[in-house]
Amino acid sequence: MKRLLILGAGTAGTIMANKMSDHLNPDEWQITIVDKEQTHYYQPGFLFIPFNIYSRNDVIKPKRDYLPKSVELIMSDIELIEPEENRVKLANNQVIPYDILIVATGSVIKPEETEGLSNGDWYENIFEFYTLEGACKLQNFLRHWQGGKLVMNIVEMPIKCPVAPLEFLFLADWWFTEQGIRDKVELELVTPLPGAFTKSMASKILGSFLEKKNIKVVPEFNIDSIDSENNTLVSFDDRKISYDLLVTVPTNMGDDLIERSNMGDELNFIPTDKHTLQSKAHENVFVIGDATNLPSSKAGSVAHFQADILTDNLVRYIDGLPLTESFDGHANCFIESGFGKGLLIDFNYDVEPLPGKFPLPGVGPFSLLEETKMNHWGKMMFRWVYWNLLLKGSELPIEAQMNMAGKRK
Repeated sequence: MKRLLILGAGTAGTIMANKMSDHLNPDEWQITIVDKEQTHYYQPGFLFIPFNIYSRNDVIKPKRDYLPKSVELIMSDIELIEPEENRVKLANNQVIPYDILIVATGSVIKPEETEGLSNGDWYENIFEFYTLEGACKLQNFLRHWQGGKLVMNIVEMPIKCPVAPLEFLFLADWWFTEQGIRDKVELELVTPLPGAFTKSMASKILGSFLEKKNIKVVPEFNIDSIDSENNTLVSFDDRKISYDLLVTVPTNMGDDLIERSNMGDELNFIPTDKHTLQSKAHENVFVIGDATNLPSSKAGSVAHFQADILTDNLVRYIDGLPLTESFDGHANCFIESGFGKGLLIDFNYDVEPLPGKFPLPGVGPFSLLEETKMNHWGKMMFRWVYWNLLLKGSELPIEAQMNMAGKRK
């Protein structure tokens, strides 16, 4: 019996377990997935918790419920990957051999990488919303906050969902307006990027939305430390920015397992072929989702598109055929802009977000780079799609490769 071993039962790992269970003969292949947590988190929902749109129960489900019964689930920390021996050592002393390994260990925030984020002032007036705990603590804080200067800071790129910090500010603008204290709140985005987003066209359009909502942008601010005693961000070139409330996106890194296994770069992301999703160092190791070092967005939609390509390539690899170099970095994302409206962007490695209609030319129903109520409902409906279709590996009416139909240059 051959074994396909998947490390990580988050979005990417769960999708791959479902897809490969449909493609592999259970008499010939055992699919095993390892994860240390019983709970699956709908991470895009964390953004909505501080503003009382979602609750904790809206974003958590048991992982086992989303895996095929034929898939062996092992709950354990992972001690080490030994790719030269084709095996993985678990913290419970179990050793699992594999014929093919899929690494889907994701990424985590590392506040301790920034001086001032790992001290006792964390959560006093410094928060993050990239974990469930952080989002819930920020929710409690905002209930009673009476105003001041709120700084949204991105420590460094890459991060999960690059639009999430912008969405937070858009929702904060709406939330404080609803609370009747918007005139008492100063909103500011402090980013290492040259603008509001990683792609220039979208950055220009999103930047104009920030300006329209009276949200200041401080670009190219590379943070050195946080002086929490004086409520100040300090950059490497000694610029200083004050805050009353700091919402930060700490450094994002791959799992510590990757560093222990000597398989990653300086941020613990695994060097991965950007088109095939095969490890650059080991032929029978494949990487998907946030664990890769690819220059694509770290987002659930990207993991979904990658999964279509990787499923095909795994079947080809098993059959002894050349891999297809067909992943193009495709990403799309609804951007909640507040007041019941949203935007949508669709792009890949080479093509900037463009205006137009998505997914059907001229019909949509979603408009690209345009603020509409339909885009808001697309964002809100995605939670249902995630739990009921995407995680289960169901076919969705969106191609893995970016389609130029309906877009305007």
